[in-house]
Amino acid sequence: MSDTMTQEQLEAVMGLIINAGNAKSDAMEAIQAAKTGDFVLAKEKLEAADQALVEAHHSQTGLLTEEASGNPMNVTLLAVHSQDHLMTSITFKDLATEVVEIYERLGNE
Repeated sequence: MSDTMTQEQLEAVMGLIINAGNAKSDAMEAIQAAKTGDFVLAKEKLEAADQALVEAHHSQTGLLTEEASGNPMNVTLLAVHSQDHLMTSITFKDLATEVVEIYERLGNE
């Protein structure tokens, strides 16, 4: 077995990083939109974050399927970073949803 990732594994890891990053950016934009009272845009950005997380999960599922099929990936710093990035983005998106809802409630009082 090689000490590096295959091209397919590298692409999956990069897909995780890119899509998780997009999700976090969309979630931050949702908060900024809610802060200005644009709740339509805020909800669109949260939906975009959800879609980016779905794409990230597809990459992760591909890696997990490969490992379950007997083709494990060497653990690299890049692979660990991709998983950390995904989990952080999921948490941030969940928190952003709550922040948008708070801004919306405050705007309706």
